Amino acid sequence: MNHKPLAYRMRPNHINEIIGQEHLVGEGKILKRMVQAERLASMILYGPPGTGKTSMANALAKSLHLQVRLLNAVVDKKKDMEIVVEEAKMSGSMVLILDEVHRLDKAKQDFLLPHLESNLITLIGCTTSNPYHAINPAIRSRCHLFELHALTPSDVKIAIKRALTDEKNGYGNQSITVSEDALEHFSRSSGGDLRSALNGLELAVASTPMNDQDEIIIDLSIAEECMQRKSFSHDRDGDAHYDVLSAFQKSIRGSDVDAALHYLGRLIEAGDLDSIARRMIVIAYEDIGLANPQAGPRAIAAVQAAERIGFPEARIPLAVAIVELCLSPKSNTAYQALDAALADIRSGKSGEIPNHLKDAHYQGAKSLGRGVDYKYPHDYPGAWVYQQYLPDSLKNKQYYYPKNTGKFEQAMKQVYEKILKEKKNH
Repeated sequence: MNHKPLAYRMRPNHINEIIGQEHLVGEGKILKRMVQAERLASMILYGPPGTGKTSMANALAKSLHLQVRLLNAVVDKKKDMEIVVEEAKMSGSMVLILDEVHRLDKAKQDFLLPHLESNLITLIGCTTSNPYHAINPAIRSRCHLFELHALTPSDVKIAIKRALTDEKNGYGNQSITVSEDALEHFSRSSGGDLRSALNGLELAVASTPMNDQDEIIIDLSIAEECMQRKSFSHDRDGDAHYDVLSAFQKSIRGSDVDAALHYLGRLIEAGDLDSIARRMIVIAYEDIGLANPQAGPRAIAAVQAAERIGFPEARIPLAVAIVELCLSPKSNTAYQALDAALADIRSGKSGEIPNHLKDAHYQGAKSLGRGVDYKYPHDYPGAWVYQQYLPDSLKNKQYYYPKNTGKFEQAMKQVYEKILKEKKNH
């Protein structure tokens, strides 16, 4: 009896057996063209967990009847790679499938590079990380980069049906019935992770007793039990996590309440209150800013409440704050103004501080002209009087450009424009 996991047994052995990823293996697409030309090049396959990266790598090599070895960049040592290279020298070539390729250390990388350049080794690296962020440029530049996408529910459904009918590697020799509801749940709750769906099916088959007709009947309740918390695949340290955070902020910035709550839910399922808190506070000041100045303090209060009460109740103040942030008017004028000022400073446009603004609280300051002719605004009607504040080289520079979003910034815009008008009269 084959005791290997169902997901392992059901791995494709040929490019035509690969489920999904039509943008890579479909007719006329790049990997299909490589196989048809019998010219497999070194590549990095990257994408979410359970999308079939290692399976695809193995199927590509087997499609061309190439010698293949599977190593893990974390677990296997340089010595293991040396053995693969010696085998390649004896046979003329070798496909090395390297899982967790982003964890390849410098010693292993330096050893592999010349063999990649000579085509003795064809590397197929597999990773859940974005190769542009995580993989050393020396390796990356010698490989084609191909992104695998999460499988659709339809793709997962095809794989489950294949497992149920495959007599050699699946359950084709057993009498197993999976209800339509259960099949739908397996395919949707896996979140595009085929490994998760097949693991759930395997658990369901193993844990469900036969009925009087020697049949195993898997209904929705069994599928739900065997796919507990599998509806969400989220690695807090992976690139997908940062994609969710990005979508979270952009949804709030775009005032889409439903999308923002969806991404908030994904972050809550990942248990990452720290990232939620940091991003909410940033959004309140970056994207809403002066259009609703109370959004910042209220976001902080919601975060503090969430941290104090913890999950699951923490979701309540978070939801309240997210709805407010979404539906608040938006303004980025304050930080954009500061960024413009910083850009001048960093490019050397600082200039000399006007003498009347310089510190005059020391003996001899007056003789140096420090603080002389300074006008104290509170001595004038409206607590405003014209005087130059910026250095001469920047005296007419404008950094702040107010918007008409929100009553608060509209009111400030009126004051600001009045001051600008007074300045121009002097």
